[in-house]
Amino acid sequence: MLLLAVMALVVGIGATGGAWLLIRAIALMTNLFWFGRLSTAPTEIIDSALGFGTMFVPVLGSLFVGVMARFGSDKIRGHGIPEAIEAILFGESRLSLKVAVLKPVSSAISIGSGGPFGAEGPIIMTGGAIGSLFAQRFRLSAAERKTLLVAGAAAGMTAIFNTPLAAILLAIEVLLFEWKPRSFVPLVAAVLVAWTARPSLIGVGPMFPFDAAMPASAELAGGAAAIGIVTGLLSAFISSTLYLTEDLFQRLPVHWMWWPAIGAVAVGIGGLIDKHVLGAGYASIQALLDSSLALRVVIALMVVKALVWLIALGSGTSGGVLAPLLILGGAAGYLAGQMLPGDAGFWAMIGMAGILSGAMRAPLMGALFAAEVTGHFDALPFTVAAAGSAYAVSVLLIRRSILTEKIARRGRHIVQEYSVDPLALFQADQIMTRDPATLKGDLRVGEALDFFQTRATHRSYPIVDEEGSLIGLVSRTDALRWQAGETLLTATLSDAISDAGLPFAYPDAPIGAIADLIVETGFGRIPIVEPVSRRVVGILSRQDLLKARKFHRIAEDRRN
Repeated sequence: MLLLAVMALVVGIGATGGAWLLIRAIALMTNLFWFGRLSTAPTEIIDSALGFGTMFVPVLGSLFVGVMARFGSDKIRGHGIPEAIEAILFGESRLSLKVAVLKPVSSAISIGSGGPFGAEGPIIMTGGAIGSLFAQRFRLSAAERKTLLVAGAAAGMTAIFNTPLAAILLAIEVLLFEWKPRSFVPLVAAVLVAWTARPSLIGVGPMFPFDAAMPASAELAGGAAAIGIVTGLLSAFISSTLYLTEDLFQRLPVHWMWWPAIGAVAVGIGGLIDKHVLGAGYASIQALLDSSLALRVVIALMVVKALVWLIALGSGTSGGVLAPLLILGGAAGYLAGQMLPGDAGFWAMIGMAGILSGAMRAPLMGALFAAEVTGHFDALPFTVAAAGSAYAVSVLLIRRSILTEKIARRGRHIVQEYSVDPLALFQADQIMTRDPATLKGDLRVGEALDFFQTRATHRSYPIVDEEGSLIGLVSRTDALRWQAGETLLTATLSDAISDAGLPFAYPDAPIGAIADLIVETGFGRIPIVEPVSRRVVGILSRQDLLKARKFHRIAEDRRN
């Protein structure tokens, strides 16, 4: 844990630098595509004056992305977070240098040319790649590489949004698939490094500050829960529509390299309707929170942004989901706020918390992210209400989150729910088979061979002495060896069987440890013995281990 924490400090610095480079690269590409100048100064696409040319810029950028994916690495396609999850669970947390370089470059081109995406997915993938590449320089296990990969991803998110607590929760709820000191402490170390370094590289304070009065009241809490229901429905619709769009692109009779450019046609048309839908849209998020947009603009923003984002993302181009979700959830909350008491910007923030929770199945992250990114920690009870109700609606309507559905479509089904391992709940004496059949140590080999040929019902049996103490184990494999004449048939089992490496366990041993023993030794039945006398009191088999699963399912499902 301590070694990984020290290594995570380096990863956190690298991920923060990667976030800074990504922000600069997006600004460079925005200036180049829309204003024809080489500059990394922050600028907004809505200030460009290309007119009808607005339609062609996203297509040009998407052509570059398609070529990079085709001839560079197809892992740069998509959201970023699903790819990180897949690398963690199925790729031993190994990401390549090619992905670490091409992902931010392709995302900068995509977003800079008007792609309706956020920078968080790319930086999570890039920060994760930095952590993975650093880990691969050392002799580490896959679990240790995962820790550094996730630490880099969370550090990158912290550097972009200045949300260290939400980044930690995103890692726990979406990426780590565990809660252990080995992973949590290094995660915190990397995030704190990014949070400390951010002011000198990117900026200070909340990313989207705004003024709003939020006195505690049941009325506001009820309104927040209602918006959570609305955004939960919206998140289910968005996820279903996204993968329907992907299915439609799969049917196109052209190579997937051209899909981003085809999807970018819709983006260009959306840009002609309203330039606010182009790019990451951080200015639009701020305007929603400031209540500075007219209703018709918010409606247009919500509808057009949703359409162009779903089409572009379904085409397989490179970009994140978090910023578009913030816009859609914020717009839904803003519109609902017209019928609720208080400032519409406050309800936009509540909508953001709800849609993040519903779409990403990360309710704690969604609730805290909305509070952190705006600086309104006093709104936490309301963001929790929205996140909780949105999460409830989402799990009732769709089987998976917008992130894990993509992986499931590749035949890899992932459950984001945490539960206690049934193998950690029981001890050996609770599920073992008591008073098992044994063979005496003075039994002749020939008699044991006859026993295995005619009466044996198990693959192996404990050998015991006159007091019932364990001497060794005999199996069908031993019987086959004896049949081949490798041992004198008149010898006793005590003489024929060696106790070297003999596996056994005590009655109070956790069955998870016994399961590991079965895997390591290859013995399918482990004798359970008393600690002092070594008298055999039971045996625990693979079948017995499944009892733990059965008891756990009964506790989950049986009502009485």
